[in-house]
Order: sequence, then C-alpha cells, then structure tokens
Amino acid sequence: MPALEKRIFALVAETRHKTDPKAHALALDPALTDVARKRSAEMAKANSFVDAGDPHVAASLLMAADAKFQGLVGENVAAQHYTPGQDIDVEIFAKRFVESWAASRPHLENLSFADYDKSGVGAALNADTIYVAQIFTTDLGMGGRSEQATPDVQTVPSPREGKEKTKAPELRGAIVPGQTAK
Repeated sequence: MPALEKRIFALVAETRHKTDPKAHALALDPALTDVARKRSAEMAKANSFVDAGDPHVAASLLMAADAKFQGLVGENVAAQHYTPGQDIDVEIFAKRFVESWAASRPHLENLSFADYDKSGVGAALNADTIYVAQIFTTDLGMGGRSEQATPDVQTVPSPREGKEKTKAPELRGAIVPGQTAK
C-alpha cells in the first residue's frame, strides 16, 4: 500500500498544478499520512465510507483530538474493487483514484484548493476493496493550538467557504481609518 499512497500523492500534485499553477506545492506530512492511514483502515474494516455520520468529517474528528492540527482540513476518500489473488497494479489503481476525484467537483476543489500546503495519503484493503483517504491541510498562518485548547471543528461545504469563515489573525500596528500611526 505505501507504493500506491506515494503514486496517488504524485498524481494529485500533477493534477493540482494543472488545475491551478499558482497553488502552493503540497508537502507530504507524516502525521497526516498516519491520520489518512487510520481513516482508510476504518473504512476497510467497516467496508464503508461512513463512520457514524458524515464521512467527510471523520478525518477532521481524528485530527481535532491532536493539538498540533489547526486550520482548514479537506478530505477525499474513494474505493475500488480488485480481484483477490491478483497483483495490484499501482499505476492503474492510482490513476483511477485521482481521475475519479478530478471528475468530481467537490473532490477537485479539495485537491486543487490553492492554500492547502500539506497532505497525507493512506490506503488499506479488505477482502476485495482498496480504500484510500487523502487529507489536505493549511493552518493559514494560525500555528498550532495549545495542548489545553478545546477543539473547534466546523464542517463547511468547500475549502473556499471555510477560508472565508476563518478569522484572519489580528495585525499589530494596523492603522485604523481616521487614525494616524504612532
């Protein structure tokens, strides 16, 4: 599965660059890869995308428990059947996963959202299905939360809408209209 994960990451990076050449380059983050692998393993075990509710908040909930994650989170999930006993062709399966995401507007928005700068990919299989999760994040300059901070998980329909709802950090020394700088 690690070879499939790496190839999916590379193909997503290519698709992302073609979709928006100005998008930040994605860094493969080991912590996000760990979360994506846990998410994929959950899906394979349940033989389903659904984890007690909306499947698109599952990675967010896993990440909310860890104080180092803060910012926008996007997740793409997919599954493909394979024939047990036959080799899994990494190139073919990776292309199918990425092509299915690129053909879906919400998935394409996740993988091409320009502000995402970190990602992790996880793959797991059960008897006849490969499950993949790819997580995208950016902290938009917010930095990590303190260990005592209460997680603030919100679900938004798209990364752009999430960015619009994110409070911008307060700037020091900003000039308020009608005032002069000191």
